[in-house]
Amino acid sequence: MAKIIQSTDVIYQDKLGLTLDVYRNQEQQNGGALIDLHGGGWFRGDKAKDRDLAMQLAQLGYLVVVPNYRLTPLAYFPEPIADVAAVVEWLRQSKEIFDRQRIGAIGSSAGGNLAIELAIRYGIPAVSWSGIIEIDDWLENHKDVVAAADTKQDFVKTASAKINQSGANDSFYKWFVLNYLKNNVKQAGAASLVHRLSVTTGPLFLANSLNEFVPTAGVLNLQRRLVELGVPTMTKLLAGSEHAKGYLERVMPATQAFLAEFV
Repeated sequence: MAKIIQSTDVIYQDKLGLTLDVYRNQEQQNGGALIDLHGGGWFRGDKAKDRDLAMQLAQLGYLVVVPNYRLTPLAYFPEPIADVAAVVEWLRQSKEIFDRQRIGAIGSSAGGNLAIELAIRYGIPAVSWSGIIEIDDWLENHKDVVAAADTKQDFVKTASAKINQSGANDSFYKWFVLNYLKNNVKQAGAASLVHRLSVTTGPLFLANSLNEFVPTAGVLNLQRRLVELGVPTMTKLLAGSEHAKGYLERVMPATQAFLAEFV
């Protein structure tokens, strides 16, 4: 395997002191750069948890940056979006060696949502594994669900691939979505990705398990709108209840093919 050089805690946003980790392949570089966005429902997670994925992507020859972005209660929608947008600007202005025309994003769960946000804002290709897509429609159709935090899972110590792997948990889903919106349901429409897609949105790869924590309806609705807009999209729906990085190895070949074509 090629040697991967890692630089940790590089500041990309001075005012807020936000940092990222950089992974460089010293032996094989393909000129592309990827922004890897960790999951965690916008309230938990850390860049260190995506070291496994970043190493795999760097082995493919990509320059990979994995940022921390602000989480609740320090920041709420849309502030984390501004943070990951700052990563794109930092990357473009950095001294890192890569093709500035070949930047992509990849993320899982809340990170998948933010990856799509970058595709909308910058027109870059993005990969979303179990991205949180369904917000306003889901909340409208689940008014009877009582929001409740999940106190059974250890979100700090547990590996990302082991979290939310047992299927639907509507109470928790509603809790963390509303938490991201600071419990302001009026923000749900603005936070819903499908309403802000355009012909300039970057190509998207969307993955989801059919019976997992994140509803597949969001993927299907997003794909339908992308087709209407003429935006290239690839969708992979997997059997089972695995969530995001829980199906990493099963979806990695298709992800790699998408990145090879568009980044």
